[in-house]
Amino acid sequence: MPDRLDVLTGSCMQIPCSFDIPVQHKNTFNSTILTSGVWIKESPYFGGRPESVIFNSSETVNRYQGKITGNMSQKSCTTVFFNVTTSYTNKYFFRIESQPFRATDTGKSVDVVVWDLPSSPILTVSGEMKERTPVSLNCSAVAPCPEHPPELTWTLPTQFTPENQMQENPDQTKSVLSTVTFTPSYLHHEKNITCTAVYPVGTSNKTAEHNMMLNVSFSPKDTLASISPADPVLVGSCVNLTCSSTANPPVTNFTWFQISGGKPTQVASGLSYSLNVTVGDGGLYFCEARNSHGCGKSKEVQLAIKGKTGTSGTILG
Repeated sequence: MPDRLDVLTGSCMQIPCSFDIPVQHKNTFNSTILTSGVWIKESPYFGGRPESVIFNSSETVNRYQGKITGNMSQKSCTTVFFNVTTSYTNKYFFRIESQPFRATDTGKSVDVVVWDLPSSPILTVSGEMKERTPVSLNCSAVAPCPEHPPELTWTLPTQFTPENQMQENPDQTKSVLSTVTFTPSYLHHEKNITCTAVYPVGTSNKTAEHNMMLNVSFSPKDTLASISPADPVLVGSCVNLTCSSTANPPVTNFTWFQISGGKPTQVASGLSYSLNVTVGDGGLYFCEARNSHGCGKSKEVQLAIKGKTGTSGTILG
């Protein structure tokens, strides 16, 4: 059986359980004879402490309301208890009683911890989240009462279709898994997503949720070149060109181009580009921003020189 179970007040709890008989006692155990399952609280030694026996499948009335759902003749002792209260928090041992074999496994127990509120579901991402690359979001919530599993719902900044399924964990406890597959865009970066688990308990519900901020990798977007001053300047003036861009990871390389003879020519690199204006500097400029996912190109800006047109150099008047 599992080492620990976390369960909800007012709900049920299922203890996955199986047993085997030590080799030296196999001859004294007959699986065809009705075998009773006994659950003992706190200590496996109940002599003089009959109140520690909280369930015996051979009895019609027990301290804990429950039933063994496993097939004892096939050595399955999985048990469900109903209407759990906080007083159920304790350590539990299992015992089998048949003729003539009777034994308690004193070395193995399950710690049951009863909570008023459910634990938060676990939210994970399969793979790196990159723009235009499908990715799966997984939300898992424990189902200590498989008869009334939690319902998982999503809040996402995009349309989606979830796939939900019950799954068995390595310790044979149950969980509900919800998977959403979608293709993120850069607009989803730093948006919040939420997975909510709603547990039916009696006539009401108990809710827990997990929030996560999306971290989407994307190539540079909204790349913008600006020029200061923007008005026509005199030859010899100082002009600053600045490039800005949004990217994740951040931009690692800015490159500046001047359109000369109808073709772009690289003139500088770096976030900003400063120059003392000469006659040949007038014209159109743009910048490119690059990171590990690609590059983004800005619209062109014009460096205008007083007394000349922006690109032809013709003297006015």
